[in-house]
Amino acid sequence: MLSWPPSVQIYLSAQPADMRRGFDGLAALVRQCLGEDPLSGHLFVFRNRRGDRLKILYWDRSGYALWYKRLEQGTFRFPPAQSGRVQVSAAELAGMLEGIEWSEARRQKRFHR
Repeated sequence: MLSWPPSVQIYLSAQPADMRRGFDGLAALVRQCLGEDPLSGHLFVFRNRRGDRLKILYWDRSGYALWYKRLEQGTFRFPPAQSGRVQVSAAELAGMLEGIEWSEARRQKRFHR
């Protein structure tokens, strides 16, 4: 299980990415498509056109780290995006990696500051 502190923001790219891209190619996508700094320590999530592969790029103080997952069956479902990116919580990302579709889940009312 992957876990991150609450200060880490997680951004999903609404556009499909070429999974042949490596560290520098995905960092360029972060700058161009998401409008964020890839050295910020936040997580940037990309999926391929078919939706069966996912890459997470992040900076861990000494260099880029890349996490890659390929599904043998099914697809990763991203929530609909108004712009080129969607911000999600760590719990939502963990659910997405486990196959939970958030459009069908019902969120309970909670206090937000």
